[in-house]
Amino acid sequence: MGKPLNRNYMIKKKISQLEFISLMASLMALSSLSIDALLPGLKDIAGTIGISNPQDNQLLITMIFMGLGFGQLISGTLSDSLGRKPAVCLGYLVFALASLVCVFATSLEMIIIGRLLQGFGLSAPRSISIAIIRDKYSGNYMAKVMSFVSVIFILAPIVAPSLGKLLLDSFGWQSIFYSQVIYGAGVITWLWQRQPETLKEEDKKPVRLSLFIDGTKEFFKHKQAVIYTFAIGISTAPFLAYISASQQIFQVQYGLTEMYPYIFSGLAITIGLATYLNGTFVVRFGMLKMVTTALITLFVAAGCYILLFAGKSNPSSFVLIFFLGMMLFSTGFIMGNMNALAMQPVGHIAGIGAAIVGFISTIITVPLATIIGRFIDATALPIFIGFMVSGALSFILIQTAKSSAKNTTVSGTGMSSPSATDIGKGSDTGMGSAADEQLEVAPAFIND
Repeated sequence: MGKPLNRNYMIKKKISQLEFISLMASLMALSSLSIDALLPGLKDIAGTIGISNPQDNQLLITMIFMGLGFGQLISGTLSDSLGRKPAVCLGYLVFALASLVCVFATSLEMIIIGRLLQGFGLSAPRSISIAIIRDKYSGNYMAKVMSFVSVIFILAPIVAPSLGKLLLDSFGWQSIFYSQVIYGAGVITWLWQRQPETLKEEDKKPVRLSLFIDGTKEFFKHKQAVIYTFAIGISTAPFLAYISASQQIFQVQYGLTEMYPYIFSGLAITIGLATYLNGTFVVRFGMLKMVTTALITLFVAAGCYILLFAGKSNPSSFVLIFFLGMMLFSTGFIMGNMNALAMQPVGHIAGIGAAIVGFISTIITVPLATIIGRFIDATALPIFIGFMVSGALSFILIQTAKSSAKNTTVSGTGMSSPSATDIGKGSDTGMGSAADEQLEVAPAFIND
């Protein structure tokens, strides 16, 4: 027999760009599956644990997002200290234990705690996957990779509701949680065996409070990162409100109980199409132009719905689905680009940077989404009001970032800080050497 191959050699030799994108998408999809697969089961869970108010069902969705936001503060710091892979594994362990809490929950309060802890654990694979991508790419090439990751990632909300319905009908709502734990174990094994650690030993920082404090101070030095982070939080709020209230809208308001998983999946396809197109066009037109155009489209389309149906009962389901499709299509161009814009200036603290972006945007998104959701009773109109207002506010924030960046300088260097326009076009000014090296590799990836 020949000598066994060194495992680390096999990892570094065989990992491909396609496999990397698939792995990152699978990591991010774990959070999506934990949210979307549960949607068909909300009514059954409510009946089991005694939830009487349909609006309280939304808490099972919004609270996992809250856990995601707070958890990223710890997972991001740990990933800069222990490495990306160990931090992801620790997060999964928390998620698995929290899933058992949800399975054996006997009250609304207990399952809310379980969902918070699930989000806390899921924050590791969700945020650290972005940090891993940022370790390897920057600028428009990062946005391109994020878009391709999102195309695969978006399969989760397309498939998850139907999968959740199948598990619900066959084995009960508890099986939805068990399936997520099993899926997560498979992805974590894949990550550990196949993906090399992207954080170099010399870049690791010891775990201490000052690491987070110093990282936070460094983050807030970059005004553009802060502004785009706020824009992420605001623009994501109506999208989260739609996800958390979709069961109430389609099953309660429209009575489409059996069709709901397929309607939700169909609408998710619009986001997948948008992210695919974004990956094709972002290098040509730049992130800023793509985001700006999407926000304008979002504002106009939502405004048309409001003008047509304000003060009236819900339109036909076909009309509602058409307008929701326009909202989600526009959102597909916003999410990946906005995250890339926020992360662009903070590549040198990618782990903590991704955590802070996730935390701040989440504590903005969840309260706003909860407020929007509380107004959803007899009609879906509040969703569209949320999309229109958030689109306008996010547009204003982006224009503010573009204006202020022109006169901004990097403190203590004498170099001009990359403007918002430069970042939108993929400027790598001020990026670390690792990022610069990856930019040289990026064209080869695009040609693959």
